[in-house]
Amino acid sequence: MRAEDLLTRTPSAETVARETQKLPEPSDEAKESLRQLLEASARPAVTTPWPALLTEARGKMDSRYAGPVTSHRGGLTGPALVLAKRAFRLVFQPFINEALRKQVEFNESILDALATIHDVQREHARTQATWRQDVERRLARIEEAARGSGTQAQSASSQSSARDARRESDTAASPRPPPTVGSGSDSTAPGAATPRPSAGTSRRRRSGRR
Repeated sequence: MRAEDLLTRTPSAETVARETQKLPEPSDEAKESLRQLLEASARPAVTTPWPALLTEARGKMDSRYAGPVTSHRGGLTGPALVLAKRAFRLVFQPFINEALRKQVEFNESILDALATIHDVQREHARTQATWRQDVERRLARIEEAARGSGTQAQSASSQSSARDARRESDTAASPRPPPTVGSGSDSTAPGAATPRPSAGTSRRRRSGRR
C-alpha cells in the first residue's frame, strides 16, 4: 500500500472534530478501563536477566578459550600430554584468538538475537493476556445487559399473559342476562310469528258486519 492511498482530504479535520464533539460522554468505567490499558501499554521495558535456556550457551560463546586441560591416559603419558597441551596453548594462543575472533562475534550476535526474540515473545504474551482480559470484561458486560433485557421481556410477557387470563376468567364468570319477554308492542319483534285470531272472534266480526 502506498502513502497516497492512506492520505485523504475528505472529511476534513474540522468536520471530524465537530462530529467528535457530538459523541456522548463515556462512562467512568470505560474511562478507567482505557486508562489502565494505556498505562499497561506504555510501561517501560524492564531489563531482565538472561533466560535460563540461554545461560549455558552464553558461558560457551567465547570459543577462543577452552576448558581446563585434562587427559584420560594414565601413567607418565597423561601428565606429559597435559604439559604439551598447555605449552601449545601458550605458544599459539594469539593465533587462536585471531582465527576464532569472527566466530566469537557471530556467537554473540546469535545469542543477542535469541535474547531479543525471547523478550519480544514474552511481551507479546503479556499484551495478549491483557487484551484477553479486556475482551472478557466486555463480553461479561454484554451478557449482563442481554440477561437484563431478556428478564424484562420475560416479565412483560408474563404480565400480559396473566392479564389476558384474568380477562378471560372474568368474562367466563360474569352471568349472561336472560332473554326478555316483551309485552304489547315490544312483543312483536321483527321476524316473530303473528298470532292468528280465534274462530269465535272471526264469527263475531262477521255478524257485526251483517
